[in-house]
Amino acid sequence: MLTLQERNGLPSLAAADALPLIDAHHHLWDLGNGRYPWLQNEYHEDFFLGDYRHLCRDFLPEHFLALSQRQRLVGTVHVEAERARDEQVAETRWLEQVHARFGFPNAIVAHAWFDREDSADILAAQAARPLVKGIRSKPVTSASPHVSVTGARGTMQDPRWLEGFSRLANHDLSWDLRVPPWHLVEAAEVAAMFPCIRIALNHTGFAWDRSPEGMARWRKGLEALALQPNVHIKLSEFGLKDSPWRYEDNRVVVLTALEIFGAGRCMFASNFPVAGLRASYDTIADGVASMLAPMGRAVQEAVFADNARRFYRLEPDHE
Repeated sequence: MLTLQERNGLPSLAAADALPLIDAHHHLWDLGNGRYPWLQNEYHEDFFLGDYRHLCRDFLPEHFLALSQRQRLVGTVHVEAERARDEQVAETRWLEQVHARFGFPNAIVAHAWFDREDSADILAAQAARPLVKGIRSKPVTSASPHVSVTGARGTMQDPRWLEGFSRLANHDLSWDLRVPPWHLVEAAEVAAMFPCIRIALNHTGFAWDRSPEGMARWRKGLEALALQPNVHIKLSEFGLKDSPWRYEDNRVVVLTALEIFGAGRCMFASNFPVAGLRASYDTIADGVASMLAPMGRAVQEAVFADNARRFYRLEPDHE
């Protein structure tokens, strides 16, 4: 099986026995071909990884292929990159052009609001695109576990939001769930209400607070979500705002998630280029592979490729 680099005329630097890798979560952006407010004119001082000025430039397919050249990369899933919300479908069309030229991404998680007047129309427009397999739409959340927004407009209890969310089933689309850890139990309630909608929890549920109290809260949220068989988890984004990427600390996060969800519902994902603020692509991919190595090759292959292939319904000719 050719790597994406080889398909694009680049040498593959992956070892002969390297794991096949389907990256279940990455981003691309061309700042000259679309508007990305968070990268161009709305810098967020409270970004979860701290200073992200290094990201405020193009991140194109060529950049992604170069950074992942030592991995046996055979497919990817692109997750919406917060392009201007009046360009939601335009982002999808641009990614289709990228796919036509470079052979990836092989699935798209696009954007559509659930609680706006045009929600049904935008969702239908995204669902009509062949590569779109899911939607990421972030609900309103609180800034800390000590503040409640329960029931406010746009939250996971808002009837209008829930009505829009329910339309995913009509289009057979999954939901990429991205909330702080103190909202995970609420998300589990949504998963239970809609068992036919596949859900992928982003970024290992954001284990930001590594104190005993914080880890207990995070674990409780994962356990609540794992009770719902329609929920998978992405082993991604272990970066912390004020700390370097530490193998042993992140190993605890990865193995806890694997213990709770099982090897059949975990997917490796890079979250590049964002995760690159804390570690290289190889540091993350090789690190997670090493963490899983004691469990055997079958578990590694499930987490690194097979589960993403199944969850996002990738066709064999997309690999």
